Amino acid sequence: MVPQEKGAAIVRGLREAFGVTEFEEIHELDGGLGANPVFRIIVRGSAFLLRLNMRAGDLTRHYASMKAAAEAGLAPHVWYTNVDDRLSITDFVNAKPFPIAEALTRIPEALRILHALPPFPAQAHHLNTTCTFLLNSGAALDGFIRKIQSANLFPEAVSDELFARYAQVAAVYPRHVPDMVSSHNDLFKPDNILFDGRRVWLVDWEAAFLNDRYADLAVVANLIIRNDDEELVYLREYFGELPDEYQRARFFLMRQLAHMFYAMVFLLLGSSSKPIDWNEATPQRNDLYRRIWEGEVNLKDNETKAAFGRVHCEELLQNTRRGRWDEALRIVSDRHAAIPELDDI
Repeated sequence: MVPQEKGAAIVRGLREAFGVTEFEEIHELDGGLGANPVFRIIVRGSAFLLRLNMRAGDLTRHYASMKAAAEAGLAPHVWYTNVDDRLSITDFVNAKPFPIAEALTRIPEALRILHALPPFPAQAHHLNTTCTFLLNSGAALDGFIRKIQSANLFPEAVSDELFARYAQVAAVYPRHVPDMVSSHNDLFKPDNILFDGRRVWLVDWEAAFLNDRYADLAVVANLIIRNDDEELVYLREYFGELPDEYQRARFFLMRQLAHMFYAMVFLLLGSSSKPIDWNEATPQRNDLYRRIWEGEVNLKDNETKAAFGRVHCEELLQNTRRGRWDEALRIVSDRHAAIPELDDI
């Protein structure tokens, strides 16, 4: 079950964390979309989570962010990490169903605490796997856009409209120091948000870095918010008061940027180099998101990835044809003109 080559590393971790060299039980858990083996282990009668990171790259930022979040009560207690062995041991969270009505206030409360932490390390632009990647001009972004366009994922009219909307938001959306905060950056996957019946735990900090505060807010919102009233509840909990028009405009634009990003990424992943059938019916938006949130479906198979991408695309087009789109662009553009750019500070 455990990779043989990791045996010595696990023994080192158990010895340092608990003063033992063996666990009493071990069960491999479903790792979701990730490629990293995750195990529930029993040591001295208590459950812990043992995670092996098999991806290339330095884990220093990952483990530092995870420890900072744990110290703030946002992530499970960290018993052991080893950058060289690529191994961590944390408390195990016995997750329970997380009702959306409760998530609307619990999650923004957790994000408010997270975003107030001392700044996480910044991430190199070309490694940004969040929707804000679409705002980072440069060779990496240019290559990504060319790949999306050459894949012919969208009908021509849809592609034209999508990239026109993208150009509009990219032209006005600011990147300012006050809104660059310690962020999780991988919360579009509900399995990274655990609820034990009393509190929220955020897990899997591999993508954590300094990012726009609205990115974390937007990707969760796109899963659980169904109307304007719920949006106000969500944002009021985050800001501690009713949001002003600028905050709502920034939030709305970031939600659309997230729709763009996940439409592109998941249609590309789901297509497997084959044409997308746009005549095929897609799941109803709220129903698909609810089923993903509740763990009834996951995004492992190509069919579900393609459906997820199409739902994001369709919601984006609906939202950008509303008057709120033009109003949000105007509000952010007006404020943007009066605030120095991040690069100028």
